[in-house]
Amino acid sequence: MTTTFAALLRAARHECGLTLEELSESSGVSVRALSDMERGRALGPQRRTVELIADALKLDGARRDELVALAKTGRTRSGYLTAAPGLCELPGSIGDYTGRTAELAWISGVFDALNDEADRLGAALISGGAGVGKTTLVVRAAHRLRDRFPDGVYFVDALGMSRRPVANTEILRRVLRAMGVRDQQLPQDPAERAGRYRQLLRQRRVLVIVDDAASESQVRPLLPGDGPSQLIVTSRRLLAGLEGVQRLHLDPMPVADAQDLLGRILAERFDARHENDLRELVDLLGGLPLAVRIAGNRLISRPGWSAADLVTRLSAAERRLDQLSAGDLKVAAAFEVSYEQLADPVRSLFRRASLVPGADFSAVLASVIGEVAVPAAEDQLDDLVDLGLMETAEGGRYRFHDLVRLYASQRLAAEDPVEVVAEARRRMVAWLLDTLTAAGRQFQPGGADIAVFGSAEDAEAWIRTEAEHWFQALGATAVAGDHRAVVRAVNALYAYYERWVHWPLWGDVFTLALDSAVQLGDAAVQAEFLNYLANVHTLPWRAEWPAALDCAQRARTLARQAGDLRQEAFALLHTAAARRGPPLRDLEAALSAIRQAADLFERVGDVDARLQTLLGSGVIAFDLGNAAEALAAYQGALAVAEDPGSGLTRFAVEATLPHILGHTAQALGRLGRRDEAIPIMLRAVDLFERLQVVMGQAAWLRILGEELYDDDHAAEARESLSRASDLYETVGQHDRAVYCRAKAEAIATGGGN
Repeated sequence: MTTTFAALLRAARHECGLTLEELSESSGVSVRALSDMERGRALGPQRRTVELIADALKLDGARRDELVALAKTGRTRSGYLTAAPGLCELPGSIGDYTGRTAELAWISGVFDALNDEADRLGAALISGGAGVGKTTLVVRAAHRLRDRFPDGVYFVDALGMSRRPVANTEILRRVLRAMGVRDQQLPQDPAERAGRYRQLLRQRRVLVIVDDAASESQVRPLLPGDGPSQLIVTSRRLLAGLEGVQRLHLDPMPVADAQDLLGRILAERFDARHENDLRELVDLLGGLPLAVRIAGNRLISRPGWSAADLVTRLSAAERRLDQLSAGDLKVAAAFEVSYEQLADPVRSLFRRASLVPGADFSAVLASVIGEVAVPAAEDQLDDLVDLGLMETAEGGRYRFHDLVRLYASQRLAAEDPVEVVAEARRRMVAWLLDTLTAAGRQFQPGGADIAVFGSAEDAEAWIRTEAEHWFQALGATAVAGDHRAVVRAVNALYAYYERWVHWPLWGDVFTLALDSAVQLGDAAVQAEFLNYLANVHTLPWRAEWPAALDCAQRARTLARQAGDLRQEAFALLHTAAARRGPPLRDLEAALSAIRQAADLFERVGDVDARLQTLLGSGVIAFDLGNAAEALAAYQGALAVAEDPGSGLTRFAVEATLPHILGHTAQALGRLGRRDEAIPIMLRAVDLFERLQVVMGQAAWLRILGEELYDDDHAAEARESLSRASDLYETVGQHDRAVYCRAKAEAIATGGGN
């Protein structure tokens, strides 16, 4: 690397341990003049001045000759190099800046790498959507670390989001002028101008910041070659085609950082120490620094307002963006600048995507509401991601920032006719219900729709991933009065219920379907959905026994009115389950009900349901304290389930077998036959794991660790209970998770089960 007069002077002064003031005093050269020399602003001081500096630094021999020679070279160059004060000056940093610790460390690390000549990248790109604080971050970092760039820090606003972004040749001209190149000496050829820029960057240690870049072509000529200088680019776009750069994508601030920022902004208020309830306000702002600053400024300028007052104003979603303005700072205006960059088809999809009810969505759903092919929707969504108006989510999905969604919704109301919006919403809801129906049928005997889903696994993934969407679509369909569509979809979906039994909204789903059945006046269908609700109420973690019994009794009455023996039998089955739990515990009544159910299932020829009564009879016998009788019932059920000629459907066997095996193992354990019980229970756990039935898997692991492993297998017991705890935690069963964890810890400390 070529040594400059400025670099040699700095090095010599540091070696002598002199400050600028001390060198000025001993040489007679002013501090300002010395500072300009070290920063490269004064390229070639006169020989007499250089001699005085060399004497003060006690330079002799080759070092002295080199300093004099470099000054002479600088005097030759000064004919075309002269500093341009004020050009490309770095903006001031915000005094109340806080947060972004990891991002500031990343930028510092980028600068640290300048000292490592091996394979270093001299350019960094910081991307992110409107209002996330890209410029503020970079300016903050530049002020903190500017001592690493003694030859200058230069800042250029590229106006990338304006109608006329600054041309790359003009950016080069501004930076070169700031570095001292006279206008008449600027190369006119773009390639030569870029070459002159890179040459100076090799000779100096400078930081160049290009803020708000529009495209790769705008900044590519500014990429430095080798040498000690650094380029940092900020852009709302990802600039994926820009090669040879380190990348950092800036997301909204974490809640804690945003709350700290708001607190710092409010520090000047005399009552700021009483502003403790900022969390709700920060949540409404989605961690967007621009929104946080605007909210803080509004509270500062209105001393009579509290944070709660502003929360009230922002709580109405349709008014939130209008309220987020302070002087010339407006959140909506920041989004609008990005929106104006979009092509018309992309704008249309952006607006319509605000109709999607869930937090994230797939390109397939976007294609439905946008009336475009899936590949076209993917391209348009990627354009939105590139510009920071859309975020990517797990699994190749997409999501809005909350405030961006509100902006998209406002644009939809302003630009799209009411009938067009209504049709897009209707199309989305209809597609969601049709697809939900097809997904549910994948789990019904003979009901698979290969045209929609290639496998049950695909259908299962769709049901779980899109639950937030199809659940709200069910409600919208019911409100619209299409009750048959609701009944059809939920009827198909029930076949999947057992696989995802811990999902908390099943009761709401079945209630919606029941209400639609009431509107249709169909007693048999009402009985069916009341039976579904009874099943939900009897789930062990809900244990809503009175509600379960009420649903079962109402279902039985309606089933009798409709002459539906099958639904009457299910009502008796759920009556038996309800009678097992307090405060209604009556095991004899439960046993009577399940026997009646078995007889009815036998009459209607429902082999699958008959298997449930065999299992239920064993459970009641176990509750009565008769483990041997329970075991006999379980073994009878197991024999039927494993008999290829039983007539059972594959779905019934898959759903019921792990229950039968687990109960069998529990009964064997109660009878002291643990060695037989453990492998059976492990098989039950494995089957539930394959089906992804988390609650069943966790329940059997708990019993395995708590009841079946003896003291000689303490490690296995502890492992089973720990696994059960982890599984319970994944489905929100915190109390059960804590219980199992405590049991596992007790074993670990020698306390036993």
